[in-house]
Amino acid sequence: MSKAARRFRRTILLGVLALGTLVYTAVDQFGVAPETLWQLALGSVIAALVVIGAAGLAVGLWLGLRRLWRGWRER
Repeated sequence: MSKAARRFRRTILLGVLALGTLVYTAVDQFGVAPETLWQLALGSVIAALVVIGAAGLAVGLWLGLRRLWRGWRER
């Protein structure tokens, strides 16, 4: 395994452990209900999917307009 791959895996592992610690601390120390955390996580995932979808739509529109523009210019 290369040095870059080990660093990548270590970074992923540390990130997951940090997120787990954050969730545990929020529930244990601050009294946040686990249901609330699930709702917030679901809302974050949905927001990310909406942003990704909007970006994909914008790129598709941009490429389509560019194709139309090139076709119109060649006439």
